[in-house]
This record gives sequence, C-alpha cells and structure tokens, in this order.
Amino acid sequence: MSDSQTRIPANELIGFVKRVLCSLDVPESDAVTVAKLMVEADIFGYRTHGVFRLRQYVARLRDGGCNSQASVTVARETAATAVVDGDNGLGHLAMRKASQLALEKARDSGIGWVGIRRGNHSGPLALYVRPIAESGMLGMAAAVGSANHVPPFGGTDLLLGTNPIAISAPSGSADPFVLDMATTVAAMGKIKKLDQQGLSMPEGWMVGRDGNPLTNPADRANGFMLPIGGPKGFGLSVGIGLMAGVLNGAAFGSNVVDFTSDTTSETNTGQFVMALDTAAFGVDETFGNAAAEVFDEMRASKPLPGHDPVRIPGENKSAFADENRRNGLDLGQALCRDLTALAGEVSVEPPF
Repeated sequence: MSDSQTRIPANELIGFVKRVLCSLDVPESDAVTVAKLMVEADIFGYRTHGVFRLRQYVARLRDGGCNSQASVTVARETAATAVVDGDNGLGHLAMRKASQLALEKARDSGIGWVGIRRGNHSGPLALYVRPIAESGMLGMAAAVGSANHVPPFGGTDLLLGTNPIAISAPSGSADPFVLDMATTVAAMGKIKKLDQQGLSMPEGWMVGRDGNPLTNPADRANGFMLPIGGPKGFGLSVGIGLMAGVLNGAAFGSNVVDFTSDTTSETNTGQFVMALDTAAFGVDETFGNAAAEVFDEMRASKPLPGHDPVRIPGENKSAFADENRRNGLDLGQALCRDLTALAGEVSVEPPF
C-alpha cells in the first residue's frame, strides 16, 4: 500500500500541535515548547517520534494519565548532578530542563548529569543531545522505554523496553556526531508507523511466542521485540534501566506502565541527560578537528561490494533540516488523516 505525501510548513504544524495541546488545558508556553520540539523531531527526520505521537499524548492528557498543568522542579542537586521531577507532565518539558541544566553544570564543573523521575515519553533523545554538541561539549542521554516489549534474554516475560540511548559530540563541521538508537533491532515507533501505512516489517525485528519471525506489525501485541546483538543488547538495556530508572527513583521492570494501552496511570518514566565539557580535559580547541580527521578516514574507507559509502551518524542532518524548514514537511497520508481526525475530536482547526 502506498502512502503519498502532503506538504505543510513547519510553523503551521507547530501552531496546530500547540492548539491541540492548549485545548487539553496545557498552558500556552508549555504547549509552544512541546510543539516546537515535536516538529523539530520531524524536521530532523525522526518521523516516528514527532507529530506521529500526538494522538498518544492527547489520549494521556484527556484521560488523566499525564498532568496538563505540570510544574517541573529540581528535586535534588549537587554541583555536578541533579534530579528533575517532571510532575507527570509532558515529557519534553522535563527533558528540555534536564538538558539545559546539564549544560550549565558542565560549564561550571566539567560535567553535568541530570536524571529525571515522573517523566513521560519525550520524543527522540537526539533533540536533547544535539544542542550539547553544538555548544562544544559531548552529550549523552538515555531513557527507560515507555512500554515493555522485550523479555530478558532467553526469557518470555516482558520486562524491558526499547530503552534508547543517544550520544553526541562536536565534529568540526555543521553536523555534530549524533547517534540515537534503540537497544532493540527496531524502535516500536517504526513498527507502529508500518502498521499505520499497511506495510509489513522485516524478519528479525520481532518473533512470536512460538519463536518464529513476526512480520505483521498489527500482530505486535502477540510477540516480542528483539534486542540488538542478542545478550549484548539485553545487557545494555538493563544498564540503561539502572541509570535512567532505578537511580532516579523511576520505573523499571514490571513497574513500567504501557503509556499507549494505559492512558490513566502515571508512568514515572525515567531518563537522564549528561553533558561533558571538553575543556575539562584540555582538548576544547582540538577535539572537533581531531574527530573530523578520524571521520574523514572512515568515509574514505572503500565500501564493501553492494554497500553505500561509509556515513557518520548525524551526517547531512543540518542541510536536511534546513531544507525542511524552508520548504515544509512531507507527511504521509495516513498521518494526515489521523491528525485531521484528531483535530475534530478536540475541536480545533485542522492543519490541512
């Protein structure tokens, strides 16, 4: 099934998302912040974590699972660390505060590590580590997934999520190094998008409870997502859960609430953001150039037969984003229909 596209200016999409959130009693300033970050995800190509997620956020705001009037606060703090309490509000608000606070602490102490408790789904982690790299520092962020889709390696009980991690660094160019990945073979958002488009998923993303490959995304509730690298991905996911969940007093394991199927319960999602100042290591003047030299060597590596040239994570993202800002965003028809229907449900002007 094809999914033709409709183009919409980014500012119009931001305005629509803001109106939807305000219709659910989110203060205008918070609605603008979240709307900009959601559309920014689409601008940089993280389409499964941008406005595609709006319906899920609306459901949780409407049904009481997410606090529309949240007051994000700093619950604990030292010179280099902090814990942010998201007050069960829209996750973007807590993550934005954590990212900014981590940067401030890194400037003063060389490192800033800020955890989050009582957060919510906040879009792609790249939104929060890219600005750190653009400030000349190294960034890292991770989160406990917003639902458990993965069993422990060799088990059958769903006790882990996609538990994503992101790392960023200056690269000596307009495109910082930005790695943003799930600890599963594919993110759940990609599977949901394939379902929305009526497409199949490749073998190796999920298996059924019989251990056989699962390729129909509509049947995802009847199977397991697979970790990257088998037991290695499982171990990495557990490590993230300890740092983003347990360390912050947030949910991990069976305490994780499925934020899609349960729209009334607080999720207590845990995340963290870290900023590391290269000046603390005496390489603030040379880090970017040294990284650029290594990246150039990697790009120059002769591709294997049938493979594209080597590409560095984050490469060409700036030009891609600039083009989307100038020319608007192409949204698939399935998403356009969903956003138009959503506009009617909350009684706001549709975006198209």
